[in-house]
Amino acid sequence: MALLETQAVSKRFGGLEAVAGLTLAVEAGTITGLIGPNGAGKTTVVNLITGLLQATSGRILFKGEDITALPANAVARRGVARTFQNIRLLKEASVLDNIVVGYHVRETTSLLDNLLGLPAARRERREFVGRARELIERFRMERYADHLAGSLSYGHQRRVEIMRALAMEPALLLLDEPVAGMNDVEAEALGRIFRDLAAGGLAILLIEHNMRFVMSHCAQIYVVNVGRLIASGTPQAVSEDPTVIAAYLGEAAGA
Repeated sequence: MALLETQAVSKRFGGLEAVAGLTLAVEAGTITGLIGPNGAGKTTVVNLITGLLQATSGRILFKGEDITALPANAVARRGVARTFQNIRLLKEASVLDNIVVGYHVRETTSLLDNLLGLPAARRERREFVGRARELIERFRMERYADHLAGSLSYGHQRRVEIMRALAMEPALLLLDEPVAGMNDVEAEALGRIFRDLAAGGLAILLIEHNMRFVMSHCAQIYVVNVGRLIASGTPQAVSEDPTVIAAYLGEAAGA
């Protein structure tokens, strides 16, 4: 059984069908790509999976449980984390504090415990800080730990957002254009981290326009256009599909 399955999922906004009967599967320990032209419905799919939007029809299963109607906070607690196309950081907080925020989904102490500074709350905070520093080291960002997030370059802010998502300790990580705006060296450095995370058992659903990156790192790719699945398969099969070439790869080549 796949870790994540969408079964004939559709989403309508009035008369517009943004996603139409989409079926896909994401396995644990793999990087799965979701690609398509601008406006194809990719981010809508991510919003449906994470509970920010509710499907008009169809089902979304995570670890075999139907999560279709669950709100975003409940989906997150079950082990689903994401990043956004537009970076959403606490820009006046440090890199370390931004990452610690991600651990709050795993918090066991109460708001009152934290306000009163009780020993259990302080211990939990120290634990979260320690884990956050381990993530920072993994992403080779130690020198920036105490810098304000808003003072960092675009690429480094992207890394902070990914670390914050990983702080939620998810089983499934949805990455919405994680290497947008990065050069090849920066992108490949992140790609190595993503491969290591997948090798450790994490399932990754990757939405990305950098086709070289997608083809290099994904085991399975789904292609959508105008909300509909038009192809799926290995990178080689997808890259050779005439429908994909016409709808997406051809567009990119002619850009």
